[in-house]
Amino acid sequence: MPDLLVRPIARRRFIRIGAALAAMAFVPATLAAAPVRRWFGNALGAHASIELVGADATLATATFAAVEQEIARLESLFSLYRTDSALSRLNANGRLDAPEADILRLLALVRSVHAETGGLFDPTVQPVFAAYAAHFAGGRTDALPAAELGDSLVRVGFDQVMFDEEVVRFSKPGMAMTLNGIAQGYITDRVADLLRARGFDNVLLDIGEIQALGGGRDGGGWKVGLAAGPNGDALATTLRLKDRAVATSMMDGTLLNAAGRIGHILHPRKGAVASAFSAVSIVAGQAALADALSTAAVLMTPDELSRLNSAGVEVHATPV
Repeated sequence: MPDLLVRPIARRRFIRIGAALAAMAFVPATLAAAPVRRWFGNALGAHASIELVGADATLATATFAAVEQEIARLESLFSLYRTDSALSRLNANGRLDAPEADILRLLALVRSVHAETGGLFDPTVQPVFAAYAAHFAGGRTDALPAAELGDSLVRVGFDQVMFDEEVVRFSKPGMAMTLNGIAQGYITDRVADLLRARGFDNVLLDIGEIQALGGGRDGGGWKVGLAAGPNGDALATTLRLKDRAVATSMMDGTLLNAAGRIGHILHPRKGAVASAFSAVSIVAGQAALADALSTAAVLMTPDELSRLNSAGVEVHATPV
């Protein structure tokens, strides 16, 4: 049996919703008697769920259909595993002509977080991931040869990604991107926007990441529990979120090689590294921002993480 533990689209988030309801649009006095309409699905391979309270069947059906349509549209842009996605076409050809507005908005956020994290958040690390995955696919437990690692690292660098309204292109051959460290958050934000537009303004939704709108049942914020480990069997802490999002990353959430304990979040200049933290959760105004920052945070030193904590986001880190 190969030792490769990477699923095609692996969920690396370990957040347990502590609230009883995942989305709400209701008059508080009638909450107890309000019908609950539930939806379950997937977004980029991650479990997704929504519960609408107080919505009649017709409204719920229309809302869930719109959510599914929006998720499908965004997956057609950002999926790494769909050969027809915009991202896959960019990786195959080294360029993407006439990129859609959502791609440009996401890449602009990537550029901002890349700069803020000193390059630690870098979606062009995909060639390094591919090198490790190929190496361990046959059950090997030895280290990736330095020459192979070096060959993949020279193809990394978001500063070599050029984009504008006409084209997205790589300036070096052999480059590729993965948006798995930010796209789930971006989709979560877009679905939250959709629900707002339909009048749902007190919402806790899980579309790959967690986004809270409004103050929850009692106005004090939605209760969201952060799991203590990958199995999610115990809670490390419980947050109160109001118009905020949270994302959690763990180096061991998905392993490329169980024997070597090589995690799936790779350093863009070094490859596989040990993390000082078993888990880092980031609370921010946007799910996409929290998603990206949590990915970079597990690669940071404690001093680097403390500076991130002062940059207007809330950090919850568990040392190794």
